[in-house]
Amino acid sequence: MGLLDLERSALDTFMPGLDEFLSSTPLMELEGPHGKGIAAFRDHGGPALLVPAEHGGRGASALEAIRVQRAIGSRSPSLAVATTMHHFSVASLVALSEVSHGMEWMMLEGIATNSLLVASGFSEGRPGGGILQPSMEATQTPEGVRISGVKRPCSLARSMDLLTASVRVPRLDGNGTQLAVALIPAASAGITVTPFWSSFALAGAESDQVSITDVLVPAELLVRTELQEGELLDDVQTAGFLWFELLMMGSYIGAASALVERVLDNDLVPEAERARLVIDLAGAWAAVENIARQIPDRQRDRGLLAESLLVRYAVQGAIARVVPLAVELLGGLNFISSDDAGYLAAAVNGLGFHPPSRTKMAGPLLGYLAGAPLEIV
Repeated sequence: MGLLDLERSALDTFMPGLDEFLSSTPLMELEGPHGKGIAAFRDHGGPALLVPAEHGGRGASALEAIRVQRAIGSRSPSLAVATTMHHFSVASLVALSEVSHGMEWMMLEGIATNSLLVASGFSEGRPGGGILQPSMEATQTPEGVRISGVKRPCSLARSMDLLTASVRVPRLDGNGTQLAVALIPAASAGITVTPFWSSFALAGAESDQVSITDVLVPAELLVRTELQEGELLDDVQTAGFLWFELLMMGSYIGAASALVERVLDNDLVPEAERARLVIDLAGAWAAVENIARQIPDRQRDRGLLAESLLVRYAVQGAIARVVPLAVELLGGLNFISSDDAGYLAAAVNGLGFHPPSRTKMAGPLLGYLAGAPLEIV
């Protein structure tokens, strides 16, 4: 059994033909700012992956989803990172739909049926902010809600059909305000996309700046929560963060796996060294799969979120060990003759830049282990 046979089988199950396309396209073409990976993902039904089957989606489990992300990450790290943000948005919307009674099911159905790509305008990158903490300004009008704000970087900026954003709006009964999630059509007047990402690494993720200026969002595209902040909404945040961490770990382990796979194909590398790479990566992956298997029963459990963060930082450590060794074992001639090894070695570092960072979470995690409530900073 090959290193990624299980993961690529999952990808073929949910998006038949995508792996064949990605594997036949040169890596550096996929990773460029105008790569065709995102369009291929859409064409092969990728946007429906996490939409429940009852709403026309593929209904993939967390375990199946991370296997798909690992397979994609091994072919195109940029595509894996970009689509993680789509899946994160969809998973958050699904979690919200389970505690709300609005029309969000129609939004999910529309995403699946029309292969719509959803970019994330949630505040997952803001220090001290929960994913649903309002990140945009909203003003209620008779026509709907007008929203303004900026998200940068915003993956899928040029290919998105919808942008999710958390806002605080007046309650319909007039008693105070409530949190809501807006789905903003990308074609709306007032949305502009400007360059932001200047690094060559992960340029294919389209992580540019999205500016929203007085954009009108009609009531049917606003998912209102009927919950008080600090109650069940925390459960939705927990579920969203869990999916975010899992999908990102799958994506970056996939990129690291691409390097390890190249070493395994080189019989000139001593067997002990090749096995060392596989063992280190397998241990990290087993820990990620363990978290994913618990999602159906514990996705609103703060304890599982804490475990996922510990695993995420362990994965960063494993990648930091595996990738330099893989590059070394591939040898200088391989490095000189192709950009692939150097590019993958740079791209995998991105995991450490996604929130919440290991250094900032050291204190909160130690506090949690000592009995304090888990805090995300």
